[in-house]
Formats: sequence, C-alpha cells, structure tokens
Amino acid sequence: MRHVSFIARTVFVQNNDVEAACRVLNRILGREGILEQYRRTRYYEKPFQVRRRVNYERCKALYDEDMNRKIEFVLRKNRVDPFPGCS
Repeated sequence: MRHVSFIARTVFVQNNDVEAACRVLNRILGREGILEQYRRTRYYEKPFQVRRRVNYERCKALYDEDMNRKIEFVLRKNRVDPFPGCS
C-alpha cells in the first residue's frame, strides 16, 4: 500500500515499521525544503555568502528554465513546420 504523501505533515506508522515512516517523513521534509532551510540556518551565514547563494540560485533557475524550453522545443513531435523561421 502506498503512503499518502502529504496529510497535514502527518506520517502514519504501519505494522510497527518506524524506519519506513522516517523515510517517508524525510522525503516530505526534503520536498518542501524544510531540511535545506534547517541546514542553512544552523550556522550564521555571512552577508556575502547569502548574496553568492541567492545569485547562484537565480542563475541556476534561469539556466534550467532556458534549457527545459530548448529541450521541449527539440522534442516536439508532429509539428506543422518542423523548423519554424527557416525557409
């Protein structure tokens, strides 16, 4: 039986299998970014480190978005004009 991934951050322990419940909880916390936030705020982050991290995240998001758009363009099938703009 598959575990419901998110019910108000409640994880059910089934058949006394605590390890499986911990794995599910870690997966939920990882998806929501709570573990990342905890690790980031465990120690003081200097302002220049914050700027570097934020700039890196912005650049990575832009790159990923652009790359996903290019991949979707290449993988399109059954197009009327396979190479738009080229005559």
